[in-house]
This record gives sequence, C-alpha cells and structure tokens, in this order.
Amino acid sequence: MKTYRIGQIVPSSNTTMETEIPAILRAREAIAPERFTFHSSRMRMKRVTKEELAAMDGDSDRCALELSDARVDVLGYACLVAIMSMGRGYHRVSSARLHQRTLENDGPAPVVTSAGALVHGLGKIGAKKIAIVAPYMKPLTELVVDYIEHEGFEVLDCISLEIPDNLEVGARDPNALIEISKRLNVANCDAVVLSACVQMPSLSSIQPVQDRIGLPVVSAAVCTTYQMLEELGLQTVAPNAGALLSGKF
Repeated sequence: MKTYRIGQIVPSSNTTMETEIPAILRAREAIAPERFTFHSSRMRMKRVTKEELAAMDGDSDRCALELSDARVDVLGYACLVAIMSMGRGYHRVSSARLHQRTLENDGPAPVVTSAGALVHGLGKIGAKKIAIVAPYMKPLTELVVDYIEHEGFEVLDCISLEIPDNLEVGARDPNALIEISKRLNVANCDAVVLSACVQMPSLSSIQPVQDRIGLPVVSAAVCTTYQMLEELGLQTVAPNAGALLSGKF
C-alpha cells in the first residue's frame, strides 16, 4: 500500500480546498488501496479582487518551494480565479513555472492548477456547452467565462452570486447549490460546473444535482482531484463525486 503526499498552494483565506480534496480522497481510500497525506502552503488573500489576486499569485513560487521541501508527489494550485484573472491560457504558464521551482529544489513534482484542471475535466467528459455557478462579482465571473470559452467551450448560462469576501464564500452551506442549480438553464448543455471556485463548498451537492438533471456535474475541486490522480498514475475514481470521478473517464 503506497502513501502519496498531496501538496496544495492555498489562498490564506481559503477554508474549503483542505476539506473537499481530502474528503474526496478519503472516500476513495474506502474503495482503493492507495493512501494520502495532505500538506499546504498559504499565500495572502482576503478579498476576491483582481488586484489582490495578482499580488497573491506572485507569492505562489515561494509556496511551491516550501511544498517541494516536503517532497510532495503532486502539487495543486488551489485558486481558479487567480489564474484566470491573469489572462487567457495562464494556467499553462503558472504550472510550468511552479514545476520549475520544484525541479530547482530537487523535489520535482507535477503541478495542477484548479483553472487548468477545470477545462481539462470538461474536455475529459466531452462537454462543449456548459452552465456554471460562481460566487464572484460579475466582472470576475465574466473573466472566468471568457477564459473557459477561450479554451473551446460555450457557456450557455451562468449564475454569479456576487460575494467579494472570500471567508464568506467558504462559509456557505454546500447544499445551497441544490436549490441554486434549479435557476440554471441547462437546456442544450452537456455538463454543469456547480462551483467554478475552489472556495465555494459544493461536494455534497454534486451527486444530487447530477441525479436530478441527468447531466455530468463537476466542480473545480472535483476536477483538481481528478487531474491530481491522473498525474500520480492512479485510477481516477472516487464515490459520490459526480460523473468525472465515476471511473468512466
């Protein structure tokens, strides 16, 4: 039985990625032999504004170095909007640069960004047309939609909850998305992104919403976990986490 070290670069006010990714992987431990430990390094950010996000992203190199000191097996950048607000395609730049930091520190580890993982996961399930829920203020949501569309997807509907305070986003009831999802127009959609934000809790809503609408439902956290497992060469399966982690992909 092998144990893998999961490293996460986390905004200082994020309270969700260190609960949802471990929850998904702990559930996986019930059906698969691998075991996981979790290690984080934090970068300062309190309000979800373009300026704070840019300043925070500059701190990610230090975090990658710290986590490579622990010789983690894979490294996740746990802030989707920080990457997407830096410009189209930036997840490729970020993951390459942070991987280089781990190489320079003799602790090479693949780097998964939640932004890159979301578009990767949507591609894996063959989605082209999607609907999304995001907690951001509308200008940031528009940046996220533009980023996703630039990657080849069409966003047919979008709900923006307009919550600027990151702690407030993390304090939301994850089951609230079950009701919110009913406001999404999913006609002609191939998939739903129930939380286009790794800070907005959604894990307990994914399976119920998927069961109701009959379409694949993902979140940024689920997609990040999927790509981490892929980078580790492990079976991309976990119970009650929606279609992407069903084992079909």
